[in-house]
Amino acid sequence: MDRLTSMAVFVRAVDLGSFAAAAAALDLSGPMVGKHVRFLEEHLGVRLLNRTTRRQSLTEFGRAYYERCRAVLAEVDAADALAADQLAEPRGRLRVTMPVLFGRRCVAPILLDLARQHPALELELSFSDPLSDLAESGCDLAVRTGDLQDMSGVITRRLARQRMIVCAAPSYLAAQGTPERVAELQQHQAIIYGRTGRTAPWRFPRPDGPEQQIVPPSRLRLDDLEAIADAAAAGLGLAWLPSWLVRERLAAGTLVRLLPDETEFPYDSHALWLQTPQLPRKVRLAVDTLAAALPKLMA
Repeated sequence: MDRLTSMAVFVRAVDLGSFAAAAAALDLSGPMVGKHVRFLEEHLGVRLLNRTTRRQSLTEFGRAYYERCRAVLAEVDAADALAADQLAEPRGRLRVTMPVLFGRRCVAPILLDLARQHPALELELSFSDPLSDLAESGCDLAVRTGDLQDMSGVITRRLARQRMIVCAAPSYLAAQGTPERVAELQQHQAIIYGRTGRTAPWRFPRPDGPEQQIVPPSRLRLDDLEAIADAAAAGLGLAWLPSWLVRERLAAGTLVRLLPDETEFPYDSHALWLQTPQLPRKVRLAVDTLAAALPKLMA
């Protein structure tokens, strides 16, 4: 006999107080219920029930075994529910917050396609560069790029790795020359990303030591990467930008990649969500879909 089935029959017989009641509830014969209980007793070598013609009662061991059987069966039900959730159609509202540009260009199209595939899924997308508190904002999921701060109660998963490159317009290079090494960037005008008074340095990995950071001379500081790409394509200076953002401009020749022998600095993008005993199907599906699709856009 199957031990798990026999455990379920035993628990039902105890809960209902008799073999006959268990047989009726489980659509079994009374003798079959008895066979399941005897199978367990023979397997364990210990009596579980004291039985007379009028009543049955648990032995001391039977009481302890009954409690363990209930716990085991509950775990089995939970495992089955998890599998059912995995196969179920995702439904309900999914709130996602993401950076403005990266979200609009990369994340949102993937999630919109996911919504197209699953009509019961409702999307609420928020575009904001500062990371808001997930608990306070009510968001199910956040997508963020760059270094992450330590956050208690938050689970993270890396989705993809962006690569930063230095580029400039052919017109700028024709007028100012082409830098061949990182140190030569200091001799050129750059278009710098800055937000709230802080200027982000350009970072270059070094295989034998700490990364090299520089802030080239600049009279243009913008807080939007696409505006920086536009300014660079207009010949106003060098720019340090994600390769996915300038891919089309590089292919069209309006921008030229510089320092091709330098290792590209990696900027990771992550998914973040609040720690929970069981991740909802809609959130898990969104994270898995982003993790599968974003690396292809970053390549």
